[in-house]
Amino acid sequence: MNVIGGILHKRGVSPNTVTVVGLLLNALVAVVLSGGNYVLGGVLTLVAGSFDMLDGAVARAGNRVSRFGGFLDSTLDRYSEAVMLLGLLVHFLRIDSPTNVFLIYVTTVGSLMISYTRARAEAAGIRNEVGLFARPERVILLGVCLLFGKPEVALWILAVGTNVTAVQRVYHVYRTGQ
Repeated sequence: MNVIGGILHKRGVSPNTVTVVGLLLNALVAVVLSGGNYVLGGVLTLVAGSFDMLDGAVARAGNRVSRFGGFLDSTLDRYSEAVMLLGLLVHFLRIDSPTNVFLIYVTTVGSLMISYTRARAEAAGIRNEVGLFARPERVILLGVCLLFGKPEVALWILAVGTNVTAVQRVYHVYRTGQ
C-alpha cells in the first residue's frame, strides 16, 4: 500500500480524495449486492476495502497526516460499511430472508460498537485496538465469503465476532482503566 500511496501522492491525489472515493466505491458495492450479485460484490468489496487502507498510505507519503483526515477516514469508513451492509439488507428483504436481515442488524450494531468502544477508550486516554474483527478483517471475510456465494456464512461469523470484539474492548478498558 505504501508504494501505491507514494505514486498517488506524486500524482497530486489527496488522502481525503481517496477516502471519499472509497465511500463511493462502497456505494457501488451496495448497488451490486442489492441485486444479489455476490461474486462481483465480493470482488468490489475487496477493491473498495483497499481504499480504506490506501488513504493513510497517501497521507504518510505526502506527510499530510492530519486530525481532520483521520476523523474523516474513520467517519466515512463507518458509512462505507453501513452502506455495503444496506445493499445486502435490500437483497435479503427482496428474497424474504428474515434470518439474514436479523444477522445484518446484529453485525451492524457490533461493527458500530467496535468503533465506539475504541473512540471512547481513546478519549479516556487508553489505547484500544484489541479484538479479532477490526475493519480490515471484516472486509476481507465478507469479500471472500461473497466470492464463494456464501454471504450467510460471513454474516453469522460477523454477527458473533463483531460483538465479541466490542466486549473484548470493553474488558480491555476495564482491566487497564481502573
